[in-house]
Amino acid sequence: TAFFQWGASIECHFLNGTEHVRFVVRHIYNRQQYVHFDSDVGLFVADTLLGEPSAELFNAQPDVLEKNRAAAEMLCGHNYDILAPVTLKK
Repeated sequence: TAFFQWGASIECHFLNGTEHVRFVVRHIYNRQQYVHFDSDVGLFVADTLLGEPSAELFNAQPDVLEKNRAAAEMLCGHNYDILAPVTLKK
């Protein structure tokens, strides 16, 4: 039997506190990133041939794009306010 693994990585990058927040979601299949969303680009980008259909599907759905675009402020900004006092002390 075959075993296949899918995963996603969510990252928040901060420049000068929350002056510029970059939100990145990486979709990974069998240890290879095949598509990602970058809030600086505002769209899903295919990293491999396998990712092209996924990028086209995600980019054709306005609600999916809006949710990911808003995550930079909602998810990253919210977590920065919670974690910054703890992590900046170290």
